[in-house]
Amino acid sequence: MSARISIVTVARNSVDTIEDTILSVARQSYSHVEHILIDGASGDGTLEIVNRHLNKFSKVVSEPDRGIYDAMNKGIHLATGDVVGFLNADDVYSDSNVLGEIADVFEDASVSACFGDLVYVDQSLRRVVRYWKSQPYRDGLFEKGWMPAHPTFFVRREVFERCGHFDLAFRLQSDFDLTMRFLSICKIKSVYLSRVLVKMRIGGVTNRSVTN
Repeated sequence: MSARISIVTVARNSVDTIEDTILSVARQSYSHVEHILIDGASGDGTLEIVNRHLNKFSKVVSEPDRGIYDAMNKGIHLATGDVVGFLNADDVYSDSNVLGEIADVFEDASVSACFGDLVYVDQSLRRVVRYWKSQPYRDGLFEKGWMPAHPTFFVRREVFERCGHFDLAFRLQSDFDLTMRFLSICKIKSVYLSRVLVKMRIGGVTNRSVTN
């Protein structure tokens, strides 16, 4: 039976990019997908664009939150799919077959997570600025500063129930904490897809500066 995939998009004042993200999910060739939007009470026109595409969403929530990871946790709680993934409001999938390939990986019931490569791109989505090349997980990688690119990280929903959600104590790196907890501590089985899954625009919350 094909896995149902829940995609959670967190947005706040993303008027310039949110439509690209919405259409990227809508154009996926794989049909067993629910798209959930968690908006942090945007005031810039983001919701006007969302409202034009309401038929493409399963759920839309717009309310103040305690930051990006609080919003992601809300999305997890609303998700009904077998597998959960996150696509930021300024990112897009590299092509229309990404979620189909993810679903194929999860046909193996022993697999609890999968991830792949990511490219940082300019605002036009055309020029590649940096290539985030990943690798299969092995013990010791997190201690060296490695982590899977979070927008490429898909995980079975039951793992969140078993191993926890995003820890709000980490303002910028709760995704590092979560992926480390799942792979290194909970020891879930993962699969690495050696190909670009996501295009990430530079200038997001965690990649806009060297300090972050």
